[in-house]
Amino acid sequence: GSVRDIRVRWALEEAGLGYDDQLIGFEDQSKPAYRARQPFGQVPVYSDGKVEMFESGAIVLWIAQRSDQLMPSDDAGRAIVMTWLFAAMNSVEPFVAELAGIDLFNADKAWAKARRPEAEAFLRVRLGELQAALGDRQWFANDRFSAADILMAHVLRDLRHTDIVADFPRLAGYVSRAEARPAFQR
Repeated sequence: GSVRDIRVRWALEEAGLGYDDQLIGFEDQSKPAYRARQPFGQVPVYSDGKVEMFESGAIVLWIAQRSDQLMPSDDAGRAIVMTWLFAAMNSVEPFVAELAGIDLFNADKAWAKARRPEAEAFLRVRLGELQAALGDRQWFANDRFSAADILMAHVLRDLRHTDIVADFPRLAGYVSRAEARPAFQR
């Protein structure tokens, strides 16, 4: 699967921060105690003893702000990481999620069969724009691996049930580089 807790665990690994994880089942997600921590019943939930958060993008940003490995200390560097971090979640992920939702959960439905060609076409335009923005760099934010790459690579991995990313060789190489990182492997 592609549960968004991967993003948080990857960020913690890259930052060199220890963590404990707690596996929850679907039945736990509807319990009032869990809903008090995550109002939508999703994962992940994060707590470091000082703060408690939900929403993987916010958590990754929180971790990154405490890590030189994931977020540069200068204002311009921080700004570009935050820009690409939000681009992953807001400008790329909706297109990926639509296609993945069609393919993985609704492929046999008539509306999905009718919608898929247009959804894929829109996605391919966005991936072309994304590949052009990456250019010859290895990573999105100043050619330095950052929290933005954790989110962008994770978003693109949600297409691994297709061969679409392979049609964008610089993006395919980008995802491969991200997945080869020791922190991701752990």
